[in-house]
Amino acid sequence: MKCPFCGFLEDKVVDSRVSSEGTAIRRRRECLGCGRRYTTYEYIEKSALMVIKKDGRREPFDRNKILSGLLRACEKRPVSMETIETVVDQMERSLQQQFDKEVRSSDIGEMVMGRLQNIDEVAYVRFASVYRQFKDINQFLGELKDLLDKRRGE
Repeated sequence: MKCPFCGFLEDKVVDSRVSSEGTAIRRRRECLGCGRRYTTYEYIEKSALMVIKKDGRREPFDRNKILSGLLRACEKRPVSMETIETVVDQMERSLQQQFDKEVRSSDIGEMVMGRLQNIDEVAYVRFASVYRQFKDINQFLGELKDLLDKRRGE
């Protein structure tokens, strides 16, 4: 493994754990060159799931895109990294089970919004505002009204 800090090619594994979902192995590594520590994840390679974009293009599924979207939405919110990683793991497993070869990006976006709504409402609204590309303040206010109506209905 190449150290992300200094590029040295040798390290030692300090700790290994199975992820909470059992789908990955988390390894803490220590670079033998610079001594800094970093984390790697080992996953079982699965058949490639292709994502159909809004414009019809297809690209391979990349769990890191979901992770980065969740990180942006949850920035400065009380949502732990463990919670975010669990959501990504659950979503990846769910997508692999529900879809054989292809999934629409809109299905992924709706799934992310559904999970965020249960985790943090501010993060949900942040993600929705980017994902749904609100054209004006009325669309944004409509989304907030729907969120408040659902909260009152519980």
